[in-house]
Amino acid sequence: MLVTLFRFLSLLPLSVLHFTGSVLGWLVYLLSGSYRRRLQENLGRAGFSQHLRVAVQEAGKNVLELPFIWCARPERVLKTAEMENWELVQQALDQKKGVIFLTPHLGCFEIVAQKIAARTRLTVLYRPPRKEALKPLIEGARARDNLLLAPTNLSGVRIMAKALKKGEAIGLLPDQVPQQGEGVWARFFGKPAYTMTLSAKLHSMTGSPIILTYAERLPGGRGYVVRFVAFDEELGEDAVTQAEAINRAMEKLIARSPAQYFWSYNRYKTPQGVAGPDAVQPEQS
Repeated sequence: MLVTLFRFLSLLPLSVLHFTGSVLGWLVYLLSGSYRRRLQENLGRAGFSQHLRVAVQEAGKNVLELPFIWCARPERVLKTAEMENWELVQQALDQKKGVIFLTPHLGCFEIVAQKIAARTRLTVLYRPPRKEALKPLIEGARARDNLLLAPTNLSGVRIMAKALKKGEAIGLLPDQVPQQGEGVWARFFGKPAYTMTLSAKLHSMTGSPIILTYAERLPGGRGYVVRFVAFDEELGEDAVTQAEAINRAMEKLIARSPAQYFWSYNRYKTPQGVAGPDAVQPEQS
């Protein structure tokens, strides 16, 4: 049923999906108290409360564009997005050290990997969805030509390290809450958030340059612009310092288009089996 619905929605124009998504965003915001509180709290903590109304609409667009991104013909999807500053990526690829793309939950993050893979081979870390019905949709969309999936375990880490050593590119969601033992507590918009350490580890292992990227959603359903930004933070030596440097870079990126960040995401949750931020050493608080 869900697959059929997604395939039907994928036939609609992106402008229709985005308009309907805006309405859906307001419905969810008004009907769900927990969703509303989290959205308000996270926007307020980051200093972006003035973007609340637009953020509500953008969150709805994010949901209803997924059938299009996952189920529409690849050539139709790719035509909706332009790329800005690809020269930065090409210069990094020319170094033959591989490239680490960091893509937060900003704008249409699902289209970023497809656009990159249209230019160069890309391996992305993939965690299967909790809803089994979504699995064939997501895997079908992500596992396309030049786009490879690596599992979120030690085997996946080895696959990504091997890709970098061959001079290829990999992609990670740096603001996705990692599983037990795969992160540290680091400040994100002023509050401790359990943050992955993998990107910094891979950079230390391979010397691969880090590039930030996101797809800004254009108004009126006109498509997207995939932007590439140089990573200019000093990573430091220890895991906490590195995680906080990456979080600072994410904060700067989000500030470019704050209404399009996935503010309803439970970024500050404590994963099962992980000691909370108040229980760790002072340097991780």
